[in-house]
Amino acid sequence: MNLMPKTVFLLAALFVVSVDASGETIQVDVNFDGKMDQWHHISETGETIKIEHDKNGDGKIDQIDFYERNKTPVRVHLDRNFDGKMDQIQVYSKDFILERVERDTRYSGKVDLKEFYGPKKQIVRIESDNDLDGLMDRMQIFKEDGKKDRVEYDTDHDGDIDRWEFFGPDETIIRAAFDTNGNGKQDQWQYFKHSTVLEKVEFDTNHDGKVDGREYYDESGKVIRIEQDRNHDGTMDFVKDN
Repeated sequence: MNLMPKTVFLLAALFVVSVDASGETIQVDVNFDGKMDQWHHISETGETIKIEHDKNGDGKIDQIDFYERNKTPVRVHLDRNFDGKMDQIQVYSKDFILERVERDTRYSGKVDLKEFYGPKKQIVRIESDNDLDGLMDRMQIFKEDGKKDRVEYDTDHDGDIDRWEFFGPDETIIRAAFDTNGNGKQDQWQYFKHSTVLEKVEFDTNHDGKVDGREYYDESGKVIRIEQDRNHDGTMDFVKDN
């Protein structure tokens, strides 16, 4: 979908003007089919407040461009499935650079996907609300080159991140981290080869921020070595090879 609002101005189009106490509304028949399909709301000082569109000619507003005393839209609302309800919001800078897109992908009446863009118009983050509870529970973060850097999850839907996945240059998972006790801190780390082959797991069993246990695996998933720091002094004092 083209994210740029297609605002059509009053060039050789049939229009009528209505005036009220707060300003005026210019109604435009852009495609000359005898039906008004664009409404320009103008303030008392002559500034465009918003422009409403009926793009498919069904008599319902399906796009609204909000200007907020700016020369270009700073926010655009869209009804993508033409059901009479806005289900996408696009937010722009004053220089008309796309900053954020919010979508109701399931047409449930709730925003469940947010996309954030950087100054170079590249996507930097995607957030999703998979259970529609109003809290984003999955966040994808991207590098400047557009490749995935990491994904963060709120697996128990309490509003706090408790799982992290980190990606290498080829966008395969190289490491995953977990908060197993819900204190907001990572206390387990898993290391992978080719995204799916587990090589090592590290543990912080007493939640002091230090690794006090390790398990090493062979390619079949069998534990081949165990290391433990039983007194939590920073030195492994128990080692077992299987």
